[in-house]
Amino acid sequence: MRKVFFGSLVLFSLLTFFLMWYFQFAQFKFGYFILGIIVILFFIGVYDVNQKTHAILRNFPVLGHFRYLLEKISPEIQQYFIETNTDGRPFSRNIRSLVYRRAKSVNDTHPFGTQRDINGEDYMALRHSIYAVHTNDEDPRVLIGNELCKQPYSSSIFNISAMSFGSLSSNAIRALNIGAKKGDFSHNTGEGGISSHHRQGGDLVWQIGTGYFGCRDEHGNFSEEKFAEKANWPEVKMIEIKISQGAKPGHGGVLPGVKNTEEIAEIRGVVKGTTILSPPSHSAFSNAKELIEFVTKLRELSSGKPVGFKLCIGRTEEFTAICKEMVAANVYPDFITVDGAEGGTGAAPLEFSDSVGLPLEPALIFVRMTLEKFQIREKIKVIASGKAITAFAILKNIAFGADLCNSARGFMFSVGCIQALRCNTNECPTGVATQRANLVGGLVITDKSERVYNFHKNTVHAVQELLGASGHTHTSQLSASDLVKGDEMIKLANRYLPDSVNTQV
Repeated sequence: MRKVFFGSLVLFSLLTFFLMWYFQFAQFKFGYFILGIIVILFFIGVYDVNQKTHAILRNFPVLGHFRYLLEKISPEIQQYFIETNTDGRPFSRNIRSLVYRRAKSVNDTHPFGTQRDINGEDYMALRHSIYAVHTNDEDPRVLIGNELCKQPYSSSIFNISAMSFGSLSSNAIRALNIGAKKGDFSHNTGEGGISSHHRQGGDLVWQIGTGYFGCRDEHGNFSEEKFAEKANWPEVKMIEIKISQGAKPGHGGVLPGVKNTEEIAEIRGVVKGTTILSPPSHSAFSNAKELIEFVTKLRELSSGKPVGFKLCIGRTEEFTAICKEMVAANVYPDFITVDGAEGGTGAAPLEFSDSVGLPLEPALIFVRMTLEKFQIREKIKVIASGKAITAFAILKNIAFGADLCNSARGFMFSVGCIQALRCNTNECPTGVATQRANLVGGLVITDKSERVYNFHKNTVHAVQELLGASGHTHTSQLSASDLVKGDEMIKLANRYLPDSVNTQV
């Protein structure tokens, strides 16, 4: 191919020179431009042939660059030209469009019927009632805080999940917090600590990760003094200990060095420009007993604010051991956030995202049943996190055992994310997940904060409509019996009637 390439350049050069001679040079000035292009291609080809990094370029000089170009824009090609409305990953075009419409408060209805395969095994439906009821238009609230909590928090059923400043841009964080303030719902800081961008008046859930960013000493260990100072800020309503997250359970947080600016490094107490890898586990505790003691310590240092922990379920016996320790010590966290393996992140090793952790549905069922087994379910609120974007997803999670839901990527869509899949490169084209000033500037805070507010308001309204269709007036009345798998209902002549339906006949 190298001989063909250079031979073609020689042939085109001779042909161009002949045409220039034939038209007496002055009448064919365009030939000089062609010759210039040929010279440029020649030198690129020489470089490609002699470099030793890419075999494709050595074998296919110049032409090989098109392979890398197509690879770079392949997510856009897939999204705009190949995928259907229902098969996009991690979120389909239909789901993304629903968020955009609700964020803009425009018509969010859908024409001509469902595009989903309702005969498929993964189809799940709400068992509606023929005696539908009207529910209140207000946002249903959940009070978080047991008898050990001095400052319980009245939470919305739908809140912003953990996303750090660093993973997200300053403008995105500000827009999220301003929207949360207007809509009266909470905003989880993520493990990166509390920045000035988080402090726009919205309620905060301060997440404490394994790096203890914002409350760490010079050795990277937990600092009681620094924690107590920030935990008692009035906008901090709850404290969440991050044990693990669904997108990379057993792996610490990752902030690529290209996104670690001077401001972020100062907030986190690290060196600017370095890739930040949080430890995979906490240094403040190493077993169930120490975890419960740490919960007590944070509750005392925060003057009695709700304290809980977030985890992705892996070894179920470890969660059972935590419950046993709660009962033995008679100390209970105010909430537990259950993250599913389908959860998202700005950067994670592929193996961790694809192959580690329990999905949200079975994890929620396990957590609920375990808490009920130890008779402590009423003391602890359960928060579901993991692809909770639509009203049905929220109802489904609550039916399986949650009290409320958090969403990260849903609110990212509301501030303009287009699922470009470049969160880990600092090249996010919408200014949401980047620290490049020229890209961040494209995200207008006043406009996007209003969209955050609209998305929350319209989604909660949709929850109320679905709730009324099921015959309930509050989300606390939901249970797994309100759901049915679609493949259990089709082609009854060839399939069995499930017990959940048969017992109702």
